[in-house]
Amino acid sequence: MTSSNEWRSLIAILANAETRRVAAELMLGSTLDSATGDMSPSRRRRVIDAVVRSGLVDADTHAFVPDVFRAVIASAAVPKKQGIERFLDGTRIRQYPANPDERGELLAWVARRVFADGEILTEVEVNGRLDAYSDDVAVLRRYLVDYQLVERRADGTEYASTGGEPKPALG
Repeated sequence: MTSSNEWRSLIAILANAETRRVAAELMLGSTLDSATGDMSPSRRRRVIDAVVRSGLVDADTHAFVPDVFRAVIASAAVPKKQGIERFLDGTRIRQYPANPDERGELLAWVARRVFADGEILTEVEVNGRLDAYSDDVAVLRRYLVDYQLVERRADGTEYASTGGEPKPALG
């Protein structure tokens, strides 16, 4: 299994009751001859072709190849998340980066999505929008202010985007 789509032939044998039964018998220790012995010659040929094409049995020996599953898993490696995606589950913040620059990048991403240019929001409106990104909107709101991405009136009643770059708070 070298191509990223070769897993399809292995899964396809599970979609047909007859090839699925043969596959199960092979995995439980039967030989290909005993698993297909009750079939007509033409059906037997098609089933053998399917299990060989899937990689479940060796083309020459017709022996079960248990490593076929390991090969499929290896060919479908999950790509590693990059950038701020490492800290998100969808759009929800899973954790805040320890690195101040990465944290600033994550917070800037949130600020761009939450605030329109020149928009002034009440604390209730900000909390409602931030709720889509975090369960703890107070912490997220505080980080946005600390990183100077959002300005807050002294009495805490209004918030607006600074439109600037994140500046980690000192201390």
